Amino acid sequence: MITVQNPDLQVTEDELLEIESLAVELANWAGAEATRSLLTDLDISYKPRGPQRRSRSKTDPGDPVSEMDKALEKELRSRIRDKFPQHAILGEEEETLPENETEWVWVIDPIDGTSNFVNRFPLFAVSIGVLYRAVPVVGAIWCSTTHLLGSGVYHSYVGGKLYLDEKEVAPPPAQVKRRLGAAPGGSLGSTENWDNRVTGSAAFELAMVSAKVFTSVPLWSLSIWDVAAGICLARSAGLEVWIKAKDDWEMFEQLQPGFRDAETKDARDQSLRYWRAPLVVGTSDATLVWRKKSERVLGWQGRFRRRLRKFVSV
Repeated sequence: MITVQNPDLQVTEDELLEIESLAVELANWAGAEATRSLLTDLDISYKPRGPQRRSRSKTDPGDPVSEMDKALEKELRSRIRDKFPQHAILGEEEETLPENETEWVWVIDPIDGTSNFVNRFPLFAVSIGVLYRAVPVVGAIWCSTTHLLGSGVYHSYVGGKLYLDEKEVAPPPAQVKRRLGAAPGGSLGSTENWDNRVTGSAAFELAMVSAKVFTSVPLWSLSIWDVAAGICLARSAGLEVWIKAKDDWEMFEQLQPGFRDAETKDARDQSLRYWRAPLVVGTSDATLVWRKKSERVLGWQGRFRRRLRKFVSV
């Protein structure tokens, strides 16, 4: 028996292996389908913008969605239901609200890095995470390229090791003097400790952190489908995951429904679908650097974001 989160949350290793096996199979399938679709003309639309996407009259050119995103999610949902009909499913493209009392929730992002994908920039991912009582216990991320320079699926389950396809991921042997870190959107600028890289896919960055290609990644209030699988991978790789809770950083424990940084009181915020919180993932030393830097930056960033939301929703 593997203990998840605390002695009251227990699942068998056989259960986790069965779920992980399907997650890896689906991630591989979706990655192959997405890759094949690049040989065709992509049908692209743009998502609404505004707080929680309630404004349908305006679209965000920086947030595209392809018909392939939608088709993949539909098929992924179907295959998960066939195997695990009692499990809930939460995906980026289909706006469903899983029941909070459901113990098992699959969290899927059929194509993470859609802007890269529709522009044929070869960095994107398929992210499939599975929660047990809001704790990420299985993760599978297909990446268009990996630390071995080919596509593949990084995967793990809680208490297990990190694998790329069928091979356990080993720490990089070369001890380079200056490492790399992920910095989505150029977050907080550069550091004296490593060189930053921006890839355009949070799931890809989490996979690279887990594989020790990057030392760390700060994620400022992304959605649950961006991080659920990657959190599991990172913890299996022995890395730290920190979450910003009110005014302080805490070691991550679970994805709590209603945990948001937005100033909304809508009842829908009690769904995991609208979970958002700043995270820092990486080595102990690197996460400490990001947490210290964030203390002086997140304050004004939060005020700026709140003012910006009011402006763009007008």
